[in-house]
Amino acid sequence: MASHECLIHAKTASKSASIIISNPNGNSRLKKCADRPIIDKLRVLPTFKRQIHVSRQISRFLIIALLLAGTVLTYFVIQRGTGPAALLALVTKKAAPTVLGWPAQVTPLSGGGSSGLLDVPAGQAAQARFGDPFGLVLDRQGNIYVADAGENNRIRKITPAGVVTTFAGSHEGYADGLASAAAFHTPSALAIDDAGNIYVADTGNNAIRKITPQGMVSTLAGNGKPGYLDGAAAEAQFNGPIGVAVDKTGKVYVADTYNDKIRLISPDGQVSTIAGGARPGYQDGLAQDALFDTPCALVINAKGELFIADTRNNAIRKISGAGEVTTVTRALPEDQDALMKRPIGLALTHDGFLYVGEMSNGRILQISPGNELRGLTGIDIDIVSGDDISLRLQRPVGIAIDKAGSLIVTDATNFAVRKIMPKASNPPAISVATPVATPVATVMPPVLESSAAAAPATASFPWPLKPQNQPREVVGTIGEVRGNYEGESRDHFHRGLDMQAAMGAAVVAVASEKISSPLPAWGINGLNEGMRIATMSYIHMRVGRAADDTPLDPARFTLINDEQDNQGKQNKLAQIRIKRGTRFQVGDTLGTVNRMYHVHLNYNPAGQVVNPLSLSFKGFKDEVIPTIEDIMIVDQSGQALSKKKHDKRLAIARSLGAVSIIVDAYDQADGNAKRRRLGLYQVGYQILQNNGTPLAGYEQPRINLEFNRLPADEEAVKIAYAEQSGITVHGNASTRFLYNVTNVVRDGHAKTGFWQLHEVPAGDYLIRILAADYAGNQASSGRDLAIRVE
Repeated sequence: MASHECLIHAKTASKSASIIISNPNGNSRLKKCADRPIIDKLRVLPTFKRQIHVSRQISRFLIIALLLAGTVLTYFVIQRGTGPAALLALVTKKAAPTVLGWPAQVTPLSGGGSSGLLDVPAGQAAQARFGDPFGLVLDRQGNIYVADAGENNRIRKITPAGVVTTFAGSHEGYADGLASAAAFHTPSALAIDDAGNIYVADTGNNAIRKITPQGMVSTLAGNGKPGYLDGAAAEAQFNGPIGVAVDKTGKVYVADTYNDKIRLISPDGQVSTIAGGARPGYQDGLAQDALFDTPCALVINAKGELFIADTRNNAIRKISGAGEVTTVTRALPEDQDALMKRPIGLALTHDGFLYVGEMSNGRILQISPGNELRGLTGIDIDIVSGDDISLRLQRPVGIAIDKAGSLIVTDATNFAVRKIMPKASNPPAISVATPVATPVATVMPPVLESSAAAAPATASFPWPLKPQNQPREVVGTIGEVRGNYEGESRDHFHRGLDMQAAMGAAVVAVASEKISSPLPAWGINGLNEGMRIATMSYIHMRVGRAADDTPLDPARFTLINDEQDNQGKQNKLAQIRIKRGTRFQVGDTLGTVNRMYHVHLNYNPAGQVVNPLSLSFKGFKDEVIPTIEDIMIVDQSGQALSKKKHDKRLAIARSLGAVSIIVDAYDQADGNAKRRRLGLYQVGYQILQNNGTPLAGYEQPRINLEFNRLPADEEAVKIAYAEQSGITVHGNASTRFLYNVTNVVRDGHAKTGFWQLHEVPAGDYLIRILAADYAGNQASSGRDLAIRVE
């Protein structure tokens, strides 16, 4: 014992102990050192006592060190996604499997109602304002970063507490730097890596930008000029990239939207093309043999497979690790009722499910790992025509998945960030902001004092035709019933204002705006060809070209033809491409009037279809009084009641319970041709006693139809108009407007209703109709129907 300094490391018994003896050479062995009590009776040298004490201190130190090491390793596993898989499983909660078609509920999160730029403190996220919220990502702390384009050109941040701030950017431009010193031009998709760096598809600057967690902005790739060039990042060229994704190794993938290619930025700073040919099109195949058309979003899975929202092809495509491009799902162009049209947003779950945001109908869809497509939420999925309670999406362009599996979605048209979560058994009522007009009211005064105030004498808004200060004949108003070419006379609402013009006349911008949608033009060579900038849409024109189809402005409008045939001749014009972020000023020429001989103007502020007459066009005049041709009573089966012969009053049996009141009426404006019929602005009814005094509850007319803002659903046209309304083709035929005034269509909502006969006792009454145009003119003849309730 004296020759080696023994260290007691282990097991002590009440009577004896086994002692591990370590010698200075580092050899260890187990020896029976004593067979008697050792705590108080073992005689050892003072040095040995000190070593026992030191040993205990070392043991404590080792325990503490191991705990600290475990804590640090756990932190890196959670925060950085690194570390042994076994430990990762111990410190992270296993995500629940994704359910196909789970019941969804859309709830407000931040913004909505109107565009703008407003940061807010905690608890006031709903009051925040966005200009064009597009892509978004979540960091590990639950912060949401939003690419806010439009007039804002910033990256915004929403904390879990609801604080909304500007994270980077300050104005439209191109500048690297810290936070507000940086500048973006129409930022679109975002991606985030394990270190918290954010990658931005800076569409208007034709570049991919990088933002560190501290807010330092730099250019990752792209020289700022539109074009197509692989090579070193600083010299590479993109053409309006909209989609971006990053994998675990630091590779950044880009949907080079207007080059119709998928590009790769490697960690060593080289840009290469991994898929996409020399022209837009639709074709599967290997790498550059494949064709895309306006790809807008990307996500990548753990296998290295890349999924692409191939927007104009109405398709979701996949690129394998070997570069093979295949189609996951696609809607044919001729399928008007397809579930997925114009996919633009993508998110990928931990177990391989895709979420898709599509901008044609504002739906969120799911695609299973087995490629089964299912609707999650939206029109004709969980929302029906006339539903004025459910919160709706209009253009869900960015999608992210939070830790609970809920979706965070940017709704660009509604200037909002929404949350989609599993529907509660008793979901709370959701209040939807309606800032443009007054709320729905059942009872309105006869004087038009709602959003239908007559145009002021100082009207000053320009017309979409030259000269812009010259009045034009209005040949169609908002809310009119329109048919289709398949025999349906009540197919949709007329959603704007028509102004007569000669074929070939220049159509010009009425507002200075910036293109928001990646696909703002449609209907090439068709009667309904048109384009939308931001709040204004212009229809029935040759977009971007003159009457002879020559291009008007190649810098803004790109004309794309079909693929060449075998003789090398170009086929017909296939599409007009206008890049997201393109600006137009008042008076800029947008196209020329086609064979419809008029231009149609839609006005869509705050995500709503609003009556363009509210803009007060220069010199517009309407002094023509509306005409009421007939008033009808229809029972709940749709059968019109008729008078008995020689009766002066229409008899209505109270046993019918409820009936509809139908008004056949129309309007005209100054300068209209005699055959012209325009729709009304307001239609309502009032019940008068036989002596002409209002019945209790009807002191004011019930104006249920007011075309200030239209519902999102086209099917709502059948709520405003009774059967036999409209015409089935466009042309010279006169449209018949049969207004169902007991239903409600106004303020962007639609709801079916009836006149409840139990409200009145038996007796003689007058039904008085209020029929008014936007200028405030009211019909004075044919407005009364004498009835007898029996």
